[in-house]
Amino acid sequence: MTSYPASPVMGQMMSQPLLISTIIDFAARHFGEVEIVSRRVEGDLHRYTYRDCQGRAKRVAHALQGLGVQIGERVATLAWNGYRHMELYYGVSGSGAVLHTINPRLHPEQIAYIVNHAEDQVLFFDLTFLPLIEVVAAHCSTVKAFVLMAGHERMPEHTSIPNLLCYEELLASSSAEYVWPQFDENAAASLCYTSGTTGNPKGALYSHRSSVLHAYASAMPNGLNVSARDTVLPVVPMFHVNAWGLPYSVLLSGAKMVFPGAALDGKSLYELFEAEGVTFSAGVPTVWLGLINHAVQNDLTFSTFRRTVIGGSACPPAMMDVLMDRFGIEVVHAWGMTEMSPLGTAGVLQAKHLSLSKDAQRKILQKQGHAIFGVDMKIVDDDGVELAWDGVTYGHLLVKGPWIIASYFKDEGGDVLQDGWFPTGDVATIDGDGYLQITDRSKDVIKSGGEWIGTIDLENIAMAHPAVLQAACIGIAHPKWDERPLLLVVKRPGFDVSREDLLAFFIGKVAKFWMPDDVSFIDALPMGATGKIQKNKLREQYRGYQLPTA
Repeated sequence: MTSYPASPVMGQMMSQPLLISTIIDFAARHFGEVEIVSRRVEGDLHRYTYRDCQGRAKRVAHALQGLGVQIGERVATLAWNGYRHMELYYGVSGSGAVLHTINPRLHPEQIAYIVNHAEDQVLFFDLTFLPLIEVVAAHCSTVKAFVLMAGHERMPEHTSIPNLLCYEELLASSSAEYVWPQFDENAAASLCYTSGTTGNPKGALYSHRSSVLHAYASAMPNGLNVSARDTVLPVVPMFHVNAWGLPYSVLLSGAKMVFPGAALDGKSLYELFEAEGVTFSAGVPTVWLGLINHAVQNDLTFSTFRRTVIGGSACPPAMMDVLMDRFGIEVVHAWGMTEMSPLGTAGVLQAKHLSLSKDAQRKILQKQGHAIFGVDMKIVDDDGVELAWDGVTYGHLLVKGPWIIASYFKDEGGDVLQDGWFPTGDVATIDGDGYLQITDRSKDVIKSGGEWIGTIDLENIAMAHPAVLQAACIGIAHPKWDERPLLLVVKRPGFDVSREDLLAFFIGKVAKFWMPDDVSFIDALPMGATGKIQKNKLREQYRGYQLPTA
């Protein structure tokens, strides 16, 4: 705990804790009739107001109390972006429990691992994930109840899931006359796990204070720039770093919220954008590629869509050009990470840039952006010496701030800070105006469609095959997914294996999107002095490699 010198005179302002529940209360009181529109898994559109959401969130909190969930205990979700998930965001955290959003794209074994590691007491899930829960439920040792987020008519007649409850019945039997508890703003509010690129996933445990401050800062004009004049559709999943904080920043801003559910194809998104008058959206480049292709192929324009934030992966310059030049959509390039809640930078031009040429402005916008208030950053060399902000010198990127991780949940990984700074694992430059540009990653992870793929796990699976002596996995550029895995294999002497057989060996062992796209058999891997594989040499050697198109 940091100690501070005593202040000679204390301020005389009210002292009220920054709690998640204050956001939904503010939205219900001051923007009570603003809509939340959701495309449901059931196939229809659901719409209600912030005031309705508050009432049902209180029913969630009351229901959790009835299920015996205590303050500080974890409650999990496996759900798409929708109004029920929003109710859990506020009902769980508002009650003093901890919301644990789970990425359903992970392998079932990883899901079971993080459920048990988090010690989740209740697990809420969308109808889509019923088959997945039937697979993992028996392995979730701490979960006392599973709740299907649907009405009674959708409950399965026969299932292996123990203590399966109906969400709508649970809320109907719970009172909306619930008073949010008051507690320390530094108490845990939500839990998100990393993708486990160097072993098992690790948890980032966000506090009420950090989440509210992040919502404040991200909504500012130099951040996501959300206001009551907007209609916001978050494509970024609510199971991925709290949908970049939008379920909080949108409500405190009073904007209309539109949820796409599971329908994230270009046609479905376009129709929802137009029908609901969406002005602002946020997501990874892969999603925008599908939306752009649909609009271009059908010679469509956008009547209200004016701004998008793109993160998760670098926005390709060609994509930015199409969005800005053909469709007149402002592109804000943003960067952050799970450990940062996640927003760190946003690419918004300053007044001094407005007189520059279009090409000069575009070069600035193609960077990852400028730090928002609450985030400090620096680049250092291998010895920890801070480097110049000249836009040329690159170094290891370190960050600090009130919504940046100090340690992982249950202290997994030990002390992660370097003299009070969090090492991001990225290599970057920072120019004289403070604009960040990521140039490389110090960890050898692969980013595909905004999702991380751990190379060590893929290598370990490959080397479990009897014909494989050594294996290394690197990312190869892909026009749609940003990067895809290429597996490089040294065969064991006297053994043989085909490309097809080795790829088949991965089936069932990893999530589908983790599957390597191709295998290249080589005689030897380049090794460094310490016995580590030199992946930088492999990346250079395979630069321009053409992955199979099928």
